[in-house]
Amino acid sequence: MTGETRVFFGLGSNMGDKERTLQEAVRLLEAVQGIQVLRSSSLYETDPVGYVEQDVFYNLVLEADVTLPPQTLLEETQRIEQQLGRTRDIRWGPRTVDIDILLYGEQQVDTEGLCIPHPRMIERAFVLVPLAELVPHQAIPLSTGTNVSIEEILSKLAHTDGVRRSKSFCWK
Repeated sequence: MTGETRVFFGLGSNMGDKERTLQEAVRLLEAVQGIQVLRSSSLYETDPVGYVEQDVFYNLVLEADVTLPPQTLLEETQRIEQQLGRTRDIRWGPRTVDIDILLYGEQQVDTEGLCIPHPRMIERAFVLVPLAELVPHQAIPLSTGTNVSIEEILSKLAHTDGVRRSKSFCWK
C-alpha cells in the first residue's frame, strides 16, 4: 500500500434505476479497503456524448482518500462495474455504471490500460461541471506540461447546456 492520496472519480449511469445504481456503486467503493469516500457532487442529468441514441445519463463526481496504487484502484473500479452489470458493447453506449479515475493526487499515469488524469475529461462538461462543484481551483496537469484550473478549463468549454443539476446526491 502507498500513502493516502486524494482521488476524484467520475461516475455515470443511464440504464435502469440510475440513481440507485450510483448509490450502490458508491457503497461498493467505500467497502473496498483503502478507499474512503469523503464527499460527492450533486447529481447531474446529462445528455449523451458520442453515441447519442440512448437515454440521458446521471453523472456525479466523488472525492476520496485512497491508499491503493492506481492500477489496483482501476482493477477495483472495473470489478464494481462488472458486479453492477456493466458490459462494453458500444463505445460510449448505454451502461449500468461507469466509474472513471479522473485525478489521482498530482500523479500522472500513462499505461496501456490507464491514463490519469483522465484523457478526455477536459473536453467533457459532464465531468468538469460536477468536478468544479467540489474543487473549482484544482489544477489539472495538461499534456502541454502546464497546469490549468478546472474552472478555467470549464470557462473555455463551448457547450455545458447538456449538463443540468438534478439534485443533491445522498450516498450515505
